[in-house]
Amino acid sequence: MSSTLTTREARLRRHRRVRGKVRGTADRPRLHVFRSNRGIFAQLVDDDSGKTLAASSWLDLPKGFKGDKTEQAAEVGKRLGEAGKKLGVESVVFDRGGYLYHGRVKALADGAREGGLTF
Repeated sequence: MSSTLTTREARLRRHRRVRGKVRGTADRPRLHVFRSNRGIFAQLVDDDSGKTLAASSWLDLPKGFKGDKTEQAAEVGKRLGEAGKKLGVESVVFDRGGYLYHGRVKALADGAREGGLTF
């Protein structure tokens, strides 16, 4: 048996490690990111009550949205930031879900900052 990890196993291992340290509250929820091959999903989670406060995904974008997946992620982040502001959320903890912080994940984070969230 080989001791090397698949890409997915390595991501899940990083995700479990991060989730042991990152915790969202009602005042400062966790901004959780999930990236699939086709799109990106993000949500604000209050871990104390186990509830999702707001969510946004590439599926919520208008049908006529033009742009690559990175631009798509930035728009999802911006929409989530605006939804968070409506709920009175200003500050969040960023949970990148074990993904490396570049490309689509970084674009989503920058979009959320543009939408009004700080982290």
